[in-house]
Amino acid sequence: MEVPNQFYFRDKSRNIDVFIKREDLIHPFVSGNKFRKLKYNLLHAKAENYSKLLTFGGAFSNHIAAVAFAGKENGFETIGIIRGEELVNKIQENPTLKFAQDCGMQLYFVTRDDYQEKTKPNFLNKLEKIHGSFYLIPEGGTNNLAIKGCQEIIVSSDNEFNFVCCAVGTGGTISGICNSVFPNQKVLGFTALKGGFLKEDICKFATNSNWELIEEYHFGGYGKVNQELVAFLNQKYNDTNIPLDPVYTGKMMFGILDLIQKNYFPDGSRILAIHTGGIQGIAGMNMKLESKNLSIIQL
Repeated sequence: MEVPNQFYFRDKSRNIDVFIKREDLIHPFVSGNKFRKLKYNLLHAKAENYSKLLTFGGAFSNHIAAVAFAGKENGFETIGIIRGEELVNKIQENPTLKFAQDCGMQLYFVTRDDYQEKTKPNFLNKLEKIHGSFYLIPEGGTNNLAIKGCQEIIVSSDNEFNFVCCAVGTGGTISGICNSVFPNQKVLGFTALKGGFLKEDICKFATNSNWELIEEYHFGGYGKVNQELVAFLNQKYNDTNIPLDPVYTGKMMFGILDLIQKNYFPDGSRILAIHTGGIQGIAGMNMKLESKNLSIIQL
């Protein structure tokens, strides 16, 4: 499925153009990289005659929302293991969890310590005893089938760009992009988390070495924002009418434009930024901002 590349920014003095690939427009509820990651996983689950999907996520997880809707749309029962048992009585106050529950997802809340065991066989066996047989989709959705889906983000008409940029969470999206870009292109991954552990994860899936991680635009860590970022998101939305989520794509776009100002990109560069969706998370972020009497993100 191809999506449009939309013009975003031009530095006339240096002849640098930035375009955004509007992956957020793929689907109203399973948008961006979540659609790509789930595509082949859902086909495989059906082929193997699974009736249940089980996955993991936090309070405002794009992945949880996407799996819940995709499961409903494709005839699967869905189970979400949610980090933070204190959320069990706050579903109605949380737009992401309420949406997932309204889609039919069964939500089970675990302590943060138990959540850290999510990849351990003993923990997964315990879940299977409770919930029966299920098709496991990892937190964030990254596995070999997700990489296969993300490899379809880049299409033949994208060969005009010198740089392809994407936000990085679990490393699945950038791995698929690295595997499918053209030889003349360099991939830049803008990390949404603090810490350098992502390189090892990406190397598990990326077959090329044409990539670099940019780690200075996480704004304090995963899910962290400040008023400078909020002002940027709102200004660019007013300028372009393109909404950006504050956890992933918004930070990446801030970083790209800042790097242009710092002369990171050569004159004449053509930059393609991947919009990985995540717009549903703005409602939750605005709740946090409003609770602190701070400016909110426009939509």
